[in-house]
Amino acid sequence: QLQLVESGGGLVQPGGSLRLSCAVPEFTLTYYAIGWFRQAPGKEREGVSCISSSGGGSTNYADSVKGRFTISKDNAKNTVYLQMNSLKPEDTAVYYCAADPYTAPDMCLMPHEYLYWGQGTQVTVSS
Repeated sequence: QLQLVESGGGLVQPGGSLRLSCAVPEFTLTYYAIGWFRQAPGKEREGVSCISSSGGGSTNYADSVKGRFTISKDNAKNTVYLQMNSLKPEDTAVYYCAADPYTAPDMCLMPHEYLYWGQGTQVTVSS
């Protein structure tokens, strides 16, 4: 029922930056937590970052991206962003956004807790 569309992926050199966008239906950000996840070939899907539906939106990050990635949302534009700086080759993966109306705070980086998923966007970090 809930359509999520990721964009902004591409090829970037190590140390570079990309900004991913997740477009969501109107009012989604009022009621749903949004998470960013990634999956590399041969690896399990892992949580990258998440933001709550509460006012201001509390955020959480995987240790591997803390200090480099920033999640944010613009309610007026119905979009969640993932700003990725200081990219490393190990960041290479397909990145997905996901939404869930009742994900518990301690579960927001767990892929299996999310009900709705986008189709993903490829991020490749290579020189």
